Amino acid sequence: MPHVIVQVNGRPYTMQCPDGEQEHLRELAELLDAEVQRVRTSVGNVGDIRMLVMAGLMVADRLSEAIARIQALEEQVAGLRETKTTAQAEAQSLQNRLGERLTLAAERLEKMAAELDKKEAPAPGGSS
Repeated sequence: MPHVIVQVNGRPYTMQCPDGEQEHLRELAELLDAEVQRVRTSVGNVGDIRMLVMAGLMVADRLSEAIARIQALEEQVAGLRETKTTAQAEAQSLQNRLGERLTLAAERLEKMAAELDKKEAPAPGGSS
C-alpha cells in the first residue's frame, strides 16, 4: 500500500491507502483541513485534538445532512417510478378502450355503408 503525506492543521501525517487512492486521500485531508481552519476561525486555537474532533463533527454533520437528502431523493424517485407505472397502466387501459371504440365505430360504418349500397343498388329487372 502506498504511503501519502497529508497536511492537517499545519502538521504532516503519513497515511496508507490502497493503490490509486492517493489523490482521493489528499482531497479528503484538504476537506478536513478546511474544517479545522473554520473551527480555528470561529473558536480560536483550542488544542489539536479538540480542534480535530470539532472539525470531524462538522464533517459528520455535513455527511448526515447529505445522507438525509439522498434518502429523501431516493423516496422521491421511488414515488416518481410508482407514478410512472400507474400512468403507463392508465395509458394502456385508455389505448385499449379507444381501440375497442374505434373497432365498434368501424363496424357501424361498414354496416351503414352496406345499407347505403343496398339502397342505391338498382332493383333487379329494372329499366336502365
